[in-house]
Amino acid sequence: MSTKALIDSAVFNSTTSGRKGLADKLFAHWFSRLVYAQIWEDPQSDLDALQLKPGANILTISSGGCNALAYLSAEPAAVHAVDLNAAHLAMLNIKQNAIKHLPDYQAVLAFLGDANQADNLKRYKRHVRQHLSEDASDFWESRSISGKPRYHYFCNQAYQHGLLGNFIGFAHFFVRMMGGDMSKVMQARNMQEQTELFDKHVAPVFETRLFRLIASQPLALYSLGIPPSQFAALKQDAKNGLHILFKERMRHLACDFPLDQNCFAQQAFARRYNTKTQAALPLYLQQEHFVSLRRNIDRLHAHHKTLTDFLLGQPRASMDAYLFLDAQDWMDQQQLTALWQEVTRTAAAGAKVVFRTGGSESPLEGKLPADILAAWHTDPVHNRALHATDRSAIYGGMHLYIKN
Repeated sequence: MSTKALIDSAVFNSTTSGRKGLADKLFAHWFSRLVYAQIWEDPQSDLDALQLKPGANILTISSGGCNALAYLSAEPAAVHAVDLNAAHLAMLNIKQNAIKHLPDYQAVLAFLGDANQADNLKRYKRHVRQHLSEDASDFWESRSISGKPRYHYFCNQAYQHGLLGNFIGFAHFFVRMMGGDMSKVMQARNMQEQTELFDKHVAPVFETRLFRLIASQPLALYSLGIPPSQFAALKQDAKNGLHILFKERMRHLACDFPLDQNCFAQQAFARRYNTKTQAALPLYLQQEHFVSLRRNIDRLHAHHKTLTDFLLGQPRASMDAYLFLDAQDWMDQQQLTALWQEVTRTAAAGAKVVFRTGGSESPLEGKLPADILAAWHTDPVHNRALHATDRSAIYGGMHLYIKN
């Protein structure tokens, strides 16, 4: 099935009608291209929540691929990465093959970490190109809007591309236009200075009349991957206005973790990874995990289909961990029930499900049948503690459900 058909099937549901129907169609069209060059869910928080034992079978959504690769460090039997968007699977495939086939860690770091070196064209042509899947090759060899093949992204700030990368670039421009400067946060030498610089150069922009107007428009947030249904959940949490909600989430990203230990802040405020500081890199690019990732790289399997369709083909009690990012925010009651019927059927005893939500509340208690909910338990207090550890700070909630 094509990316368009898969995304249409996910976005268009029983809630698609009227003005929301038009918004759903616009979002589906917008989302049918590369959105995330890197993920915005913290895999360290995922691994802390899951406490995986070696040999686990894991299902995750691919997105930009960083998380699926990070889970290989837990010595799983298999990581199955599912995505509706073929561009995300192409990003996963090039990262997977770079880790597998580039000569050493330093070459991988140059290609995937720095992602801005002229020599990366040689690395791609000599070591990566011939190993790509057919679909990934079609994506990377085709020309972008610049007129160059897309593999040139990796010698031109790869993570500044895609809809979210473009959005972050626009955010820097917008903040400067409003008299601020997001990049100033990176001058901080400690967490106190992070807060001071954020309050001086970034926070005031959220109070401007223009930002308040933009924040109230669902269309303005499509590049963040926020569909109309998720925008509605955000509004429910925004008791003091969406501009305040976005400011506090940005504050969490900028101020609540040391910058030299937060790869998400590096991308948001510096628009690149700090390759000179290991703790500032995504988990999958840290040298301490390189040997295990390369050893386990063939245990990663990509699937261009929906989560439910993938699970329909899996045996009963065969899966140990499920990571759904924020996909359930897109789903109506029928879609959510169909997914969790298969999750419950395929889950081994003690299996765990981790997901994020745009708002603070889990959608499961209000939508799933009682017999499915009875097979699982969750702890809202523990969930809030997990959410506080997620360095990306994008979401309103992180939730862990465990099979009884």
